[in-house]
Amino acid sequence: MGLPATKKIILLLKIAAASVFAGRAWQHFFWDAPYRELLWDDGLMQPLIENLTPWTWHEYVTNLAVDEAIQRWMVGLGFFYTACAVLCFFIEKIPGWLRWLLWVGVGGLVVLALLYMKEYFFHAGQFFEYTLQFGAPVVLLLAWRKSEVPARLVFWMKIAIALTFACHGLYSVGYYPRPANFTEMTMNILGFSQQAAVRFLNIAGMLDFAVAVGIFLPGKWAKWVLVYATVWGLATSLARIFGNFYWSFPLDSLHQWVFQAAYRLPHGLVPWAVLVWMNQKNITSPESPPSEAGQG
Repeated sequence: MGLPATKKIILLLKIAAASVFAGRAWQHFFWDAPYRELLWDDGLMQPLIENLTPWTWHEYVTNLAVDEAIQRWMVGLGFFYTACAVLCFFIEKIPGWLRWLLWVGVGGLVVLALLYMKEYFFHAGQFFEYTLQFGAPVVLLLAWRKSEVPARLVFWMKIAIALTFACHGLYSVGYYPRPANFTEMTMNILGFSQQAAVRFLNIAGMLDFAVAVGIFLPGKWAKWVLVYATVWGLATSLARIFGNFYWSFPLDSLHQWVFQAAYRLPHGLVPWAVLVWMNQKNITSPESPPSEAGQG
């Protein structure tokens, strides 16, 4: 016999939340995060630096000790996110004060999403594309002690799925500048020409929009949409590895791309969790509004 549905949902949420924290931990240990985007923004920081420290702005931005402090801050966050990843798997056994550390971790993920939005010209879609990433630990924290995952929480999981897929679609169809690696990964994995890859991404983007709407359709239709969202969400995560793997330097390829796949795993795992919930409920008719679903 397999796991009961609620335990399976919690397990999927644990993996989703832990993978985000683990991926971000690896990033902070070995790569970069956009903290300098804020700390070296002269419009925001120059008045603070020149009024609160003995440095001029030029002395601040050229000070190697400041850069080293930023780097140490990122490594420290790497250890913190590693701890958060471990705590996700033992959430039932840890004391309440340790669970509060996970809420702090969620705050860190939200700040990171805001910094990426700033880095990408304040595109709102850039921030909301991360909804499932910072939302996965939130859902886990709200669901782990429930004997049954409430419908109201599932509704908000669907909102997070819709935001992530819709914003991903905005990049795929070129509403925002399409990242070059979208096209390159498609060409590498599927063997398409550049023109065919662009057409494929346009179609994929339209399907992302369809997911954002389709998960709110009556039950049996939403289930099929969630199956697609699960497969596509996991595929786009793992594409970071398969689309950028080179046999001539395999370890370097994995070092650079596995963590990027890891923090995107909620894009497939959270829709999977919602699908398990709907199968458990055997939902084949329209769901009750959240205000009613939370009763009883």
